[in-house]
Amino acid sequence: MSALPEVTQTNFETEVLHSSQPVLVDFWAPWCGPCRMLGPIVEKVAAANAGKAKFVKLNTDEHPSIAGQYQVSGIPCLILFKGGQPVDRIVGYVPEGTVTSMLGKHVA
Repeated sequence: MSALPEVTQTNFETEVLHSSQPVLVDFWAPWCGPCRMLGPIVEKVAAANAGKAKFVKLNTDEHPSIAGQYQVSGIPCLILFKGGQPVDRIVGYVPEGTVTSMLGKHVA
């Protein structure tokens, strides 16, 4: 369905918190219409920034404890992690330029 890899409770720490690159996590759920609309935008931004940052998805229905840990109360929610810490977030559907701009503030 998505070109982005899924992270889970099992590999979140390794893939996101211990990544040497900044990681944009797309918190989503299959029933969420805006999530499905934002997905292709995130994939497009991921393709444009290949090698600069890592892009992954996390299903909040399957992994609610991680969503809770990062105070994700509305989806879609994009959180950018850098050095294992959340440094920026976007909640709700946004155009491609907003995602690119947020990423540009933190990724060289």
